[in-house]
Amino acid sequence: MSDCIFCKIVAGQLPCGKVYEDEDVLAFHDIHPFARVHFLIIPKQHVATLGDCTPAHEKLLGKMLLLAPRLAKEQGLDAGFKTLINTGRGGGQEVFHIHVHVFGGGDPVSRS
Repeated sequence: MSDCIFCKIVAGQLPCGKVYEDEDVLAFHDIHPFARVHFLIIPKQHVATLGDCTPAHEKLLGKMLLLAPRLAKEQGLDAGFKTLINTGRGGGQEVFHIHVHVFGGGDPVSRS
């Protein structure tokens, strides 16, 4: 998708604070964090919403969710973390490329 910001990040056209990357997924720090640690896990394949997923996406979705605790621990969230998938405009989704928010560790650190 040429106008999708996450597709542009995957393509290397926009920078990101990369946490993890493999052939299927990319994880990077959220630019508007909810918490001290807040990163996103996205598939490299464009899928607009969780509601657009089919059984063909089962392995990819499983990979994303199983990656969350590993990366959370690597980012210092040993005591626990939250995950969130906003789905559709009514579900609060702002970027229409499926993504898992992983966050925790208290309030975000001020970047000013």
